[in-house]
Amino acid sequence: MNPSFKKHKRHLQIAEEAAREAGNTVLSLQKNITISEKATNNLVTEADLAAQEKIIGVIQEHFPEHGIIAEEDDLRARSDTPNLWIIDPLDGTNNFAHNIPHFCISIAYASNGQVMAGTVYDPLRNELFSATREQGAFLNETPIRVSEARSLRESIVATGFYYERGGIMRRTLNSIEHLFDAGVQGIRRYGSAALDLCWVACGLFDAYFEYKISTWDFAAGMLIVEEAGGKCSDHRGEALGLNSSGVAVSNGIIHKEFLNIVGWADSSTDSLD
Repeated sequence: MNPSFKKHKRHLQIAEEAAREAGNTVLSLQKNITISEKATNNLVTEADLAAQEKIIGVIQEHFPEHGIIAEEDDLRARSDTPNLWIIDPLDGTNNFAHNIPHFCISIAYASNGQVMAGTVYDPLRNELFSATREQGAFLNETPIRVSEARSLRESIVATGFYYERGGIMRRTLNSIEHLFDAGVQGIRRYGSAALDLCWVACGLFDAYFEYKISTWDFAAGMLIVEEAGGKCSDHRGEALGLNSSGVAVSNGIIHKEFLNIVGWADSSTDSLD
């Protein structure tokens, strides 16, 4: 094995350990949820904070000198840091807070702006998605692959909405309408971007888009999709990177057709930027 791959395998092992420990923490707090509000419609719970503390503790035990970007903290290392961990301790907090059984933990390791290892853990289903660069993607150690849908007419598409209720929301609704016009078999909005990405990776969804999204929501899932044979870009069709603000991912086969719709611009809506 290439020494760099072996090194990143170690990073993945630590990410998986941290994700499982955080998942146990989240489930232990599920019956006694304490909620606060960061912004309108954007909740944070005691579980978010406890899970993040658990993850950071595991990482710093093994890599005390590494940088961290974490959602529920002021930890904001530069995205091009040589050794960087990107953490979403509870993706799908609104679901969790309302006892909707669909949420996860997402942890990625990046080197100089490129994600090299990532894991997404669904503690309710005990499903651990993982990938290291150029080594494939896995669900509970079983290889996964994107779907073979040949067109939007054969596809189920997932989406998400940012907490803002203005132009981005209207743009998303407009694109959903056009996807239905194109004959998609269905649209799904489940409320966890990291799981949406992983479900594209394992072929449950054929594509997913969201116009406003944070790095910690997609960093791990992006690598998992790519390693499962899928295609990732931003909502404009440019290469997806840690500083991107929107995502459009697919099985790759339908990506051009997909972008022709979700990348479509409507001057009547507010700017996405």
